Amino acid sequence: MLDILEPGTDNSRLVVGIDLGTTNSLVAYITPQGQAQVLADAAGKTTLPSVVSYRADGLVNVGAELPEALATIHSAKRYMGRGHDFTVGGVQVSPIEVSAHILRTLKRRAEQHLGQDVFEAVITVPAYFDDAQRQATKDAAKLAGLNVLRLLPEPTAAAVAYGLDKKVQGSFLVYDLGGGTFDVSVLKLVDGVFQVLATVGDTQLGGDDIDTLIAKQLRCSAMVARKIKEILTIAPLGEVDGYSLSREALNGLTLPLVEKTLNICDRALADAGLKADELDGVILVGGQTRMPFIREAVEKHLGHKPLTDLNPDEIVAVGAALQADNLTRGKCAEFLLLDVNPLSLGLETMGGLVEKIIPRNTPIPITKAAEFTTYQDGQTAIKIHVVQGEREMVNDCRSLATFTLRGIPPLKAGEAKVQVVFALDGDGILMVRAKDLTTGVEQQVEVKPTYGVSEEQMVQMLKDSLTFAAQDVQTRKLAEARLELERSILAAMTLTTSLTNSIGLRLLLPRLWPNGWRRCYSTRW
Repeated sequence: MLDILEPGTDNSRLVVGIDLGTTNSLVAYITPQGQAQVLADAAGKTTLPSVVSYRADGLVNVGAELPEALATIHSAKRYMGRGHDFTVGGVQVSPIEVSAHILRTLKRRAEQHLGQDVFEAVITVPAYFDDAQRQATKDAAKLAGLNVLRLLPEPTAAAVAYGLDKKVQGSFLVYDLGGGTFDVSVLKLVDGVFQVLATVGDTQLGGDDIDTLIAKQLRCSAMVARKIKEILTIAPLGEVDGYSLSREALNGLTLPLVEKTLNICDRALADAGLKADELDGVILVGGQTRMPFIREAVEKHLGHKPLTDLNPDEIVAVGAALQADNLTRGKCAEFLLLDVNPLSLGLETMGGLVEKIIPRNTPIPITKAAEFTTYQDGQTAIKIHVVQGEREMVNDCRSLATFTLRGIPPLKAGEAKVQVVFALDGDGILMVRAKDLTTGVEQQVEVKPTYGVSEEQMVQMLKDSLTFAAQDVQTRKLAEARLELERSILAAMTLTTSLTNSIGLRLLLPRLWPNGWRRCYSTRW
């Protein structure tokens, strides 16, 4: 499914793994001896805070706030692929540019450690990142001077690290709660094959939200709230600058968020066709999973004591480095990674219906084809509208791209044959190609989804598909029945035209069908 060794690559070059995080970012690589190493800065810290400060003199500082900065940007990852820019001294700065500064800093760190240039990397993304967010990540890497060999979902990277380092096998749930995003993936690990069975997530749920709850409760700054939260991971009471909060109070504040994550776990298990007691283990990823209440809640809900023996902050970077090594040098134990697409991809058909081509949770990379035909006699073009989502009607899904295939022979309705091919690569980037099988005329588009979609839309897509499932089925049935009636009317009109032209019934028909005939004639003929 995926190449274990990237074709045509130089297996002597250095390729790193990067965890581009909302709160912290890291870079790791595999030593010649096959050991994973997370690279530290001059102070010995492996984590780089995903904070970028801009000064009036043009200096950009990554990793810490500058007191004299014009602007300091946190959590830029949350805005990737969303058309949201930041204002810095009257100038607009995109999340891509902010992320590029972080990636460039990690690139320099790797080059200083390894003593040579680094131009390629495997970069991790939340499993629930859509196409726009994934493409934005690749654009940021390019701006930083890095070629992305693979975008690797963060929960999958964690499973790779545990599977290779600890030799575990079976079905696992990866609970990944970082600073800004939450992902759950259910994976099956057998004999070096890592198959993602299901993935569900929320791109607007993470440790930052817990910081906000604490800040509102205590009326303190986010920085103070974060320090208190960190203290409470090891102590029953957290006190900073005169503000204090007990662990019990924090548990009460965060209960709704934790319950939300557990509901997402249930949805992922249902998608994978598994029950909690059929799991072989649970893996915790992300610094926020250090919170005792979260670990206890996950263990109680799923019935498994979570695996925590690998550093939750570093595990994703390690998994990315292992994947990078296997794509190039292949010096680690060989493994095959089968990822899935998080949301269904399809086309609009007549009546505003959605025809799903690649259902959600389909292993990728994948290429699937479907044949379509014309709706009306003499139709010489077909509009290809690519959509993403789980609902039955186009208006309830997300529009990705539209293009028109022209040059179709003017045949009778239903006679033309148009093949539409969806090719989804390992990074989740989609290429759509439409071809008329009679003439060979072809059009294609690489899907780079329109920016500017609201933050809530992505989060709500899967939830709405569950909430409105029954209603959507009825709506689709009604639309299909309406289409079938229209086809029958068109067929009857075509037959009637043939009869009137051949046996002179044109004068008789208005008397037999005075109103309906006039209406159909005026609108369809």
